[in-house]
Amino acid sequence: MDDRTRTELEAASFRRLVQHLRERGDVQNIDLMELAGFCRNCLSTWYMEAAAEKGIPLSKEEAREIVYGMPYEAWKAKFQTKRP
Repeated sequence: MDDRTRTELEAASFRRLVQHLRERGDVQNIDLMELAGFCRNCLSTWYMEAAAEKGIPLSKEEAREIVYGMPYEAWKAKFQTKRP
């Protein structure tokens, strides 16, 4: 497989993962962290770091909005639950 095809497949997989997480607002970040060792915030940080490596300025809030599909505070208000 050539590098371009690999990159395209990785990008498609990432987009599908992000879409899946957007559709599963019932899954809390803490649950993801406990089970998988990463969460939506990790993905947004990795996205921001990848942008920085390319010289593209992207704030933490902008990166989170890309992953969450809405502003982070709006997502928290809509989906985040209180832990007992």
